Parts: sequence; C-alpha cells; structure tokens
Amino acid sequence: MEKNTSPAKSGISFGVLFGVLMVLEFVIMYVIGMKSLANTSVGLIISIANYLVLPILFIYLGCTNYKKNLNNGFISLGECLKIGISIVFVAALIYAIFNAFFNLIFPEFINETLSIIKEAMLAKKPDMTNEQLDKVLSMQRKFMNPFIVFPATLAMYSFFGLIYSLIIGAIVKNENPQSS
Repeated sequence: MEKNTSPAKSGISFGVLFGVLMVLEFVIMYVIGMKSLANTSVGLIISIANYLVLPILFIYLGCTNYKKNLNNGFISLGECLKIGISIVFVAALIYAIFNAFFNLIFPEFINETLSIIKEAMLAKKPDMTNEQLDKVLSMQRKFMNPFIVFPATLAMYSFFGLIYSLIIGAIVKNENPQSS
C-alpha cells in the first residue's frame, strides 16, 4: 500500500475548521459584548471549549479519519502525534493571525478588555491600591502585545496538542503488523 497523504497534511483541514470555529466564537463574543458577559460563566465555558473540548474532539476526528479513510484502519502513535500537533498548530496560527489583525483594526479592543479586567479586579479586591492595580494592568497590556500573544498562542496550543495527541493516540492506535 502506498500512502498518498501524510498524517500531518491530513490534519490540516481539521485544523482550519478548528481555527475558524475559534475565530467565530471570538467574533460572536465581541458582537454580543464582552462587558455584558464579563460577570457570567460564558468566558469560562468558551475557554474550556477552546483549550480542552475542541482540541480533543478535532484531534480525535483527525486521527480516526486518517485511520479509517486514508490508512486502511491502521494508525501509529507517531502518526497521531503528527496529526494532532498539525491540527492544533494550524488552528492556533489562524486564531493568532486573526487576533493580531483584529487588534490592529480595532485598537480600542485592548482598552475595553483592560477596563473589564480592572472592574473585575476591583469587584474581587476593593481594597486594592491604585499602584497594585496599575501594575497588574500594565502586565496585562504587555501580554496583549501581538509579538507576545502570537508565539505564546502557538506554543501553548502546540503543547496541549502534544498532550492530547499522546492520550488519543494511545486510545485509537492500531499498528500495522506489516510495517515492522
């Protein structure tokens, strides 16, 4: 049997789909209004979905698609790693690029976000001094810099993708006895 598609390339379409889904979530949250959602559990649910549920789902779908449709029912742990990391890397790349452009097009977004963070911090710790608050907000502003967000997003999603791919690979792997 001759392979036509590499494991990493087979995962790219799932990565694009995952990335577009994260961008749509972001846009919907922005349109609805971050301020109205600030004191709700929606942000937590979206974070859990983006960092846990969706990566696991898309990695599983990518691995089983490769196994069933492209590799005659066989997949190794290494192939699962290639597929999983490619899926989350492509998704993170799409999301990071969108985020960078979004912040260029809507520079007020960072100030709105910092305002929401400030209100939430003051609600949790009303006795916080202005100096402490300014220190935290300046640190938050630094971490919103595209030169920090872009590589951090790629690294973080790739790390999670590695972990999830190992777990999913251990579950779905089916080594080809003829490949040894």
